[in-house]
Amino acid sequence: MTRTNILSIPGLLLGAAAMLLFQGCGTPGATASNDVLPFDQAIVVATDGLVQQTQKMPGMPAMLAKVEAKVNKHAVVLDPTLDAGTGQQTAATQQLDRAVTDRLTRNYEQIEMLPFRAANLSRADYLLTGTLVRSERAYRLNLALVDIKSGTVVAQSSALARPDSVDMKPLPYYRDSPVLVKDAIIDGYVRTSATPPGQKADATYLDRIATATVINDATDLYNAAQYQEALGQYRSALATPAGEQIRVLDGIYLSYIKLGRMQEAEVAFGRVVAFGIAYKQLGVKFLFNPGGTEFWSDPNVSGAYGMWLRQIAKETGAAKVCMNIVGHTSKTGSEALNNTLSLKRAVYIKQRLTIESPEVGNRCQTQGVGFKENIVGSGTDDMVDAPDRRVEFKITDCAK
Repeated sequence: MTRTNILSIPGLLLGAAAMLLFQGCGTPGATASNDVLPFDQAIVVATDGLVQQTQKMPGMPAMLAKVEAKVNKHAVVLDPTLDAGTGQQTAATQQLDRAVTDRLTRNYEQIEMLPFRAANLSRADYLLTGTLVRSERAYRLNLALVDIKSGTVVAQSSALARPDSVDMKPLPYYRDSPVLVKDAIIDGYVRTSATPPGQKADATYLDRIATATVINDATDLYNAAQYQEALGQYRSALATPAGEQIRVLDGIYLSYIKLGRMQEAEVAFGRVVAFGIAYKQLGVKFLFNPGGTEFWSDPNVSGAYGMWLRQIAKETGAAKVCMNIVGHTSKTGSEALNNTLSLKRAVYIKQRLTIESPEVGNRCQTQGVGFKENIVGSGTDDMVDAPDRRVEFKITDCAK
């Protein structure tokens, strides 16, 4: 097993490996552990692996000696880690952020960890990203270190964590979100976290990194139930050149909802829908009663659904587009049952849209895919796999 060796190295290297890493002596290969470990141990393996890659660089044997001279610190900013499948921040990604920051700070004295703030991007030398990737056997933890000036990944590591040690409950913003927040920017972040050393990080993601710091501040405020302050930050993000993002529009809607400003919330949700139409896909988390086609009975959950449908009909009608309404279910029960149920739910959504606008209803097709396109796949039927129980609106070409 590699675990014993990996866990024992920090005491040997205590900063020497980190110093060489940041001297840019060459490009190491990515490191990966195939042992399935408890989550906290997997974090240690991946974090230390990010530094250990530098042992293969030219001149490393000489650098193993204890460093007596004072070394200049190299600043790193961590863009908060994500669930790769959903783009969400969860209890586990929050734990990952804290643990990685703590280990780098304590074990590698040449590294200075800076908060993910716009002002720190100009001070920092490196950007750190990370994801958790689901599989049946384990969660793969990916970390990547990016040279901010060149946009090149200088180190990448991964480790495997036992599923029973990983808490993927979404943080409040993602739990409350009516839509899936994955877009090209989030996809770029996910790709960057798995990019081998020596290759460029995703340009779409890096080009919008300054705005990401403002979005992160806003989301932290929302998660802390400071909704008025969160609204102000989301508006600030929207005012930036790269601010027209699903996370921003969604955050404005959610903040209005929490503040009880329902008319403004409806307008904001219309902007979310219009954005989805422009990018040809919108996944909405309609929650149904178990095994049925009626919306969830608790009005605290489903009370806004009528407004969602109204805005979907309005924006679709204004854009004069056609849609394929695709129903999805979680991975509970037989495949045949879920295929039928997902289709019935898609048909129900079409019926509700037709009531709002017969013209829109005539331009919609329905499809049920059951759990074939699950994003989470846990089958827990709770907030964790809520993205699996979604209805997608895919923009299609209208038949002539």
